[in-house]
Amino acid sequence: MAGASGPRFLFGPTGAIRPTGPDDLEGLVGTFLSYWYYYLPDYVLAVLMYTVLGRAALSLFLDADSQNYIWRFFCRLTDPVISAVGMVTPKAAAPVVLWLFSFVWLFWARFALRIAYGAAGLLPAIGGAS
Repeated sequence: MAGASGPRFLFGPTGAIRPTGPDDLEGLVGTFLSYWYYYLPDYVLAVLMYTVLGRAALSLFLDADSQNYIWRFFCRLTDPVISAVGMVTPKAAAPVVLWLFSFVWLFWARFALRIAYGAAGLLPAIGGAS
């Protein structure tokens, strides 16, 4: 019999989804609330990172001055990050290159965050072990 496919943190050794009752679900929520100082900045950086990537992908189909509401939302959300990266990027770089550099900078910021929390011993325990 084949095991369950999907993320390991959702599936236990029997293949069942881990939160099998209210107590288990409270444990997952409690873990999130216990480590909010790690999860919240990581989540914000991930949202920005993938929104910048989405903006680069949408630029293949939309003009820079498009009135599409999704495009405008992506631009509004990512403009502060792109302007910050633009300060350290040569002005001759095309906008799409600047967006991709922004994606890379955000990736490394998430990586540095994880390394810093790991070095300080503040990362959540893997597999739910304390």
